[in-house]
Amino acid sequence: MEQEDIAYRQQIVNEYKPDVERLVRYLPWLESKTGTSVQQTYSASGIAEHSVAFPVYDSTVMSFVKEAQRTHLMDRNYMYVYSRYRIRTVQDEIRAIERASIKEMDVLKAILSKYVMGGMTKGRMWSEAVESGIFLYVVKKMKANLDFWDRPEPTR
Repeated sequence: MEQEDIAYRQQIVNEYKPDVERLVRYLPWLESKTGTSVQQTYSASGIAEHSVAFPVYDSTVMSFVKEAQRTHLMDRNYMYVYSRYRIRTVQDEIRAIERASIKEMDVLKAILSKYVMGGMTKGRMWSEAVESGIFLYVVKKMKANLDFWDRPEPTR
């Protein structure tokens, strides 16, 4: 039983490590931007008078989002994970991130997916995920889980 458990964890590490490593390079930037806004509202040329103003994002946010979209970490069914774990608020998300072990990588994927994919239709989601630290916490936890379990098996 223990061998199967170790094999399962190693399979998860092998599956997610390349994708997580692509996002880890954004950690210093995410740490520096937590609590600050990474979007501005475009209002030049009198656009506010005749049209709806739209957000303009920091280029690093856009790079992070595009990189995340190219990984296998996106889960289009993230709402089912939210329902199963009764995640409803940002505080619930943060608690779920803190509790997630290597076996709950689906929870971390779901939270990342909600903000990355949701930002495609709701302009504030990417900025909120950076400001509240959700992107930072998810990527850090994924990295910590993978680093902890990605070690050689002890020889007996």
